[in-house]
Amino acid sequence: MNLYELTVNDTEKIAIQDLFFSPENNAVLEQTIKEHRYINELKKYNLQVDNKILLHGHSGCGKTTTAKAIATALNKEIIIVNLSTIINARIGETSKNVKALFDKAARENAVLFLDEFDQIAKSRENDDKDVAEMKRLVNTIIQLIDYFPANCLLICATNFYNSIDSALLRRFQIKLNFEMPNKSQLDLYYDKILNEFPIHFQDIKRKYGISYAEVKDYVNTTMKGLIIAELEVLQKQF
Repeated sequence: MNLYELTVNDTEKIAIQDLFFSPENNAVLEQTIKEHRYINELKKYNLQVDNKILLHGHSGCGKTTTAKAIATALNKEIIIVNLSTIINARIGETSKNVKALFDKAARENAVLFLDEFDQIAKSRENDDKDVAEMKRLVNTIIQLIDYFPANCLLICATNFYNSIDSALLRRFQIKLNFEMPNKSQLDLYYDKILNEFPIHFQDIKRKYGISYAEVKDYVNTTMKGLIIAELEVLQKQF
């Protein structure tokens, strides 16, 4: 299997200021970005930059978007791993695939983004029939992380923080929790995305208690219906 098949082709650029998350997460990410911008200056004082980030929490709350925004802010390519193809029935093949992607990120001075990290990083204490094979895979990942170059970034995301092996968790200098947005946070997000549409379409019923991704899907579906309905009315008039 070649490297192209192991990755997702996604070139979307996202500005860090367009992200919606807590002030605490925002402060940590701003510090991390600044560290990498001044990495050479910090090296003069033997100061190591933080380059291993774990994003965890609810699905649809901005983990993938955050990884893209970090890459954009640092003008780095992002390698998004397709875990559906990287996981092989033979655990040795999976380890080989993972190593190939770490090597690619190191060569290209890139951001390596592993979504659904729990699929390849489960605790070695789990009691299942594949525990021996999983232990070998986790050991491989630990070694790859330990030798990952400081000028690259490893960003992993999971919805199942507690299933990650404890030795792997210790290797992430930064762990950011993504919680479900509250009403005021969602209103800000609604305002931003609705502002892209004509004003007579913007007064839609707002749903709450859902993720940012669900809001985006809801607005997109609603807007398509409103626009099509308006076009059909105009066609009938002519």
